[in-house]
Amino acid sequence: MKILKLILKNSLRHKLRTFLTICGIAIAVIAFGMLRTVVTAWYAGIEASAADRLITRQAVSFIFPLPYTYKDKIANVEGVDQVTFATWFQGVYIDKNQFFPRLAVDPETIFDVYPEWIVTPEEKATFQRERNSCIIGEDIAAMYNLEVGDAMTLEGDIYPGDWQFIIRGIYKKRDQTVDGTGMFFHWDYINERMKVDDPIRVGEVGWYIVKIKDPNQSAEVSRRIDELFLNSSAETKTETERAFQQGFIASFSSIITAMNFMSFVIIGIIMLVLGNTMIMSSRERTREYAVMKTLGFSTPHLTSLILGESMFISFLGGGLGLFLLFPLIEGFGMVVPKNWFPIFNLEEITIVLAASSAILVGIVAAIFPIQKAIRTKIVDGFRFVG
Repeated sequence: MKILKLILKNSLRHKLRTFLTICGIAIAVIAFGMLRTVVTAWYAGIEASAADRLITRQAVSFIFPLPYTYKDKIANVEGVDQVTFATWFQGVYIDKNQFFPRLAVDPETIFDVYPEWIVTPEEKATFQRERNSCIIGEDIAAMYNLEVGDAMTLEGDIYPGDWQFIIRGIYKKRDQTVDGTGMFFHWDYINERMKVDDPIRVGEVGWYIVKIKDPNQSAEVSRRIDELFLNSSAETKTETERAFQQGFIASFSSIITAMNFMSFVIIGIIMLVLGNTMIMSSRERTREYAVMKTLGFSTPHLTSLILGESMFISFLGGGLGLFLLFPLIEGFGMVVPKNWFPIFNLEEITIVLAASSAILVGIVAAIFPIQKAIRTKIVDGFRFVG
């Protein structure tokens, strides 16, 4: 108990310095947590990928379309359960800053292949029946205060012209890992208009989503699909949904790597902040440690005093940072547009890393002061002026 009292008194001897150190550690923990949360938000789509879904795209590049006639051929491949497709529409809603996925899809199959987008039977039936209808995610509905029956007008860019859709359903997310910012409408509606506006683009889809019977056969089914269109004018590349998402994220790899690097650099900053405090404290108490040695304080006693003080400050700073991190992440998630980060949650691994880092920093920052206190001879300690 006496050691604990000494640790507390030593920690609070220079209240302003201790307070600033705690604040510095807390700010660093918050910055670390925010950066790590942004990184995990980037990868949220990968984690939500289904094991039984494959993506078939144009072999040269994702931006090139595939013929609509591939649909039935893929459906007849052994191991395939169901096939749907989607086309990236892009377009502008309100202004160019309002970004969210806008896809032309097959209304008959899209919600069977993606059961995580939950719509009522009535909404689904109405959507399938009305060619100019659309279904939007609950996050988009909340963001723009939209309801079933409202009209949404898109200004086309990839598909020029004004396109008006009527909302006939708002899909719910099965869980928090599901993107709730999508907008889906009939591919047939787009295709029919292309027959007049741009006949050369008729019968083109963006990519196929293939639901397979056995996820363990994904590689074999992928090979069969690609062999089906080998040496054709539009060869395909089929891969798991997870691999497809990873390939898409890879285009931002330099940004993500930089953020990952910066998050761990922050750990080093925490260490420097606390290490500086502990070195200054140790230097100021050189004579005190010499007196303690004279009175019979052993090496374990001095180690406990210095390490305890370092851990005490580290715990307070790390605890304060984590305490503030939760509301800040929640607040940031509410402020940032859902179409930027559909899933923005503080992951358990981020909490564990932040807490572990605070503990590690407390230990490492105490090493040099402990060594100096132990190695300094009693006589040299009494002679020290500082």
